[in-house]
Amino acid sequence: MTYHPKSDFMRVMIERGYLADCTDYQALDEALSAGVVPGYIGFDATAKSLHVGSLIQIMMLRWLQKTGHQPITLMGGGTTKVGDPSFRADERPLLTADQIDDNISGIKQVFAKYLDYEGETPALMLNNAEWLDGLNYLEFLRDIGRHFSVNRMLSFESVKSRLDREQSLSFLEFNYMILQAYDFLELNRRYGCLLQMGGSDQWGNIVNGIDLTRRVLDHEIYGLTSPLLTTSDGKKMGKSQNGAVWLNADMCAPYEFWQFWRNTTDADVGRFLKLYTELPVEECERLGALQGSEINDAKIVLANEVTTLCHGAEAAAAAEATAREVFEKGGVGDDLPTLELSREELGDGLSIVQAIVRSGLAKTGKEAKRLIAENGARMDDEPLTNAGLVLDADALASPIKLSAGKKRHALIKLAD
Repeated sequence: MTYHPKSDFMRVMIERGYLADCTDYQALDEALSAGVVPGYIGFDATAKSLHVGSLIQIMMLRWLQKTGHQPITLMGGGTTKVGDPSFRADERPLLTADQIDDNISGIKQVFAKYLDYEGETPALMLNNAEWLDGLNYLEFLRDIGRHFSVNRMLSFESVKSRLDREQSLSFLEFNYMILQAYDFLELNRRYGCLLQMGGSDQWGNIVNGIDLTRRVLDHEIYGLTSPLLTTSDGKKMGKSQNGAVWLNADMCAPYEFWQFWRNTTDADVGRFLKLYTELPVEECERLGALQGSEINDAKIVLANEVTTLCHGAEAAAAAEATAREVFEKGGVGDDLPTLELSREELGDGLSIVQAIVRSGLAKTGKEAKRLIAENGARMDDEPLTNAGLVLDADALASPIKLSAGKKRHALIKLAD
């Protein structure tokens, strides 16, 4: 990237590694320098929480506000009814209106931690159901559909890759990119929105919205994408051994969230500090360049900074204290994920294999047995070798610590 930006926002995007592509660097930079630019990112409500994979987008909105502009969080109450087909091999399961509303109320919780909805340039929380739910199909086809070339839509990578693999693409999904383009048009018309941001897989959808707005309103608007992030070992960002790392505390405990960042591979530390924290770029680079055991201190800084933003400073401090207790002293930390069993639930006993699965250290019984067979499981810091062990009320008279490898731990205890 050789472009030298004038605006603070573009400078941050380039310096910290947020920028993959932009429809017009100079014109957007000039608009950002001239006044407040409202910019949006859309989030479909496919689950009750966003996960770490969405955090790069949330941080972009946060930086937009921190540099004096107006972030718009657009909930996909309308588009979730269709489902984004981008780079998917199959159609998304369709959700009911109640499920979508329930998911939106869960997702909204996280934004309040990153954005200010009341300050000088307050963020806006909008829902595209506001304009999509009441559309008249024939009018929409005539007024909006006529601006879309099917030939061009077929050329987009997200569609092409599906068709090249001879996988079905329903007419419902094909409409998604038209609806997303229409979102940008409506946000520009209603709220003066000038910028859409998203992951680089959204480039085609963003360009569609810019073209549509130009044709219908003759307004100049812009698109900016972030790189699709994978870890240095090629894994998709946001996934751990236990599945998605959710941003809502009721779906991923703050300790597990902290631990995810603490377990970052050495090669990713500097890059993740730039993307997911607000530490100065020079400090991110200094920490990322540490070698040997010192890089572990940088990982703790990363885990603390990211957890503080998402769950608060107290949760970050508690997670670090628990980690020190567990790793350095071999103790039982206060903040470990805990499986609490009632006496009725325990009955005559719980097999150690089921205990490992239910505490989240393995996904299946087969995986738990393999963990034991390969000497990867420990109970109260002692090697666990008996896959036939059964935990009864006597065994659980005091809490038991289970471990999978060196870094993943959980407690099992009887309810009082």
